Amino acid sequence: MNTYNWYQTLIKPAWAPPSWIFGPVWTCLYILIAISFGKVLILFFQHRIPLIILLPFVLNIIFNLAFTPLQFGLKNNLLAAIDILLVLGTLIWAMAGIYPVVRWIAYTQIPYLLWVSFATILQLTITSKNW
Repeated sequence: MNTYNWYQTLIKPAWAPPSWIFGPVWTCLYILIAISFGKVLILFFQHRIPLIILLPFVLNIIFNLAFTPLQFGLKNNLLAAIDILLVLGTLIWAMAGIYPVVRWIAYTQIPYLLWVSFATILQLTITSKNW
């Protein structure tokens, strides 16, 4: 409850979505992420892709999972802003790397890319407004 109260006290832009939307959106996105990441792992263990293609997917998962503890556990907007930039960067890297090999995996990342792009702008805005 303290985390919810803390987040509610932050200055947010007028276009920030309501808090309840994040759960359903991330649930859908995590399903797509799990399917694509699973396929990338299979391809790697089958020696059909090199480590350099797997690496951004692994880093993306790590940075993605780090966001909530940084933002809501530590209540640190700056670290969360840096982290979300890393999520976005590794996602773009992952999509570019897998596209020549298995295009459908890159395509399944498009909703994730759109949401993370929006979330990045939102987080950077929140961070700057609450500096």
